[in-house]
Amino acid sequence: MYSEILVPVAFDEDADAKIKAALDAARALAAEDARITVMHVIEQIPGYAVSYLPKDYIAESRAAVLSELEGLAATIPGARACVVDGHSGRTILDYAQENGNDLIVIASHRPGMQDLLLGSTASQVVRHAACSVHVIR
Repeated sequence: MYSEILVPVAFDEDADAKIKAALDAARALAAEDARITVMHVIEQIPGYAVSYLPKDYIAESRAAVLSELEGLAATIPGARACVVDGHSGRTILDYAQENGNDLIVIASHRPGMQDLLLGSTASQVVRHAACSVHVIR
């Protein structure tokens, strides 16, 4: 059983099913007094694109994501929500290392040829994590 579990989530296609599966796995693998962190990484928007966005777009997006995460975390005893900025794979790895997570539960899409050349977030986390990683397909 694990005591510090990180569940990074992405809001892409089939997100609801992937998030539910990841949270179910985290609950199943958690020790009785475990702390589960439900996290989303907001990628940096290129500078040239920022000027085309509405004035409060970034703040409003961040607040909406945090609200969604807090709703998910509320369904799990001892869970909390967290929104961070950065490159998804590297930020997940750094967060887990800095916060003493002993398990990362991450959903993955079906790998395609682009993943063999570029690498997906889940594959980067699996290759470089200093803790256990449970991948949801």
